[in-house]
Amino acid sequence: MSTKSTKTRMARISRTVAKYRERRLALKKAGDYAGLQKLPRDASPTRFREMCALTGRTRGVYRKFKVSRIMLRKLALEGKIPGMRKASW
Repeated sequence: MSTKSTKTRMARISRTVAKYRERRLALKKAGDYAGLQKLPRDASPTRFREMCALTGRTRGVYRKFKVSRIMLRKLALEGKIPGMRKASW
């Protein structure tokens, strides 16, 4: 389980990325890299990490389900994800 501070940091970074999205695109289009450097570090989308909604795991998270690969398998085996079942061939 991720810590509360990690969750709040990712939420803050996500808000900052959204706030500066248009400005970043305009600066990139103009080729003004000095202007990009003057923006806050957290305005860069690469600083944001997707987290599993159930466990807080940051690696192997499926964007469509917002769940890590481990929890996705567990939920699929329990039949809690419609249309998904274990493959067998």
